[in-house]
Amino acid sequence: QVQLVESGGGLVQPGGSLSLSCAASGSIFSINAMGWYRQAPGKQRELVARITSDGSTNYADSVKGRFTISRDNAKKTEYLQMNSLKPDDTAVYYCYAHILRSFTGWSDYWGQGTQVTVSS
Repeated sequence: QVQLVESGGGLVQPGGSLSLSCAASGSIFSINAMGWYRQAPGKQRELVARITSDGSTNYADSVKGRFTISRDNAKKTEYLQMNSLKPDDTAVYYCYAHILRSFTGWSDYWGQGTQVTVSS
């Protein structure tokens, strides 16, 4: 069984910073891409940032220059540093990972979601 456990999030004022982390555990043979999605009330889930196993990254235009995704392969953990937060960043943030397990092949796994609220 594989689990992705998120931590971080919370309430922050506009212009502030927050850091999210997501740790994968379980019977994992390899992890390829990892990333973060978010879903605001009444909106579709959207990709925020993605990082491949060799460290290549891509970001949604709305967060470029403000958010940074990183990963620690040894710890099977990814991070999202969010700076200069705006009210429009308010959403539930979900981490995901593309994971290879023995006998079952590659699959996407998701974290439970963590609320990020940007408000004064």
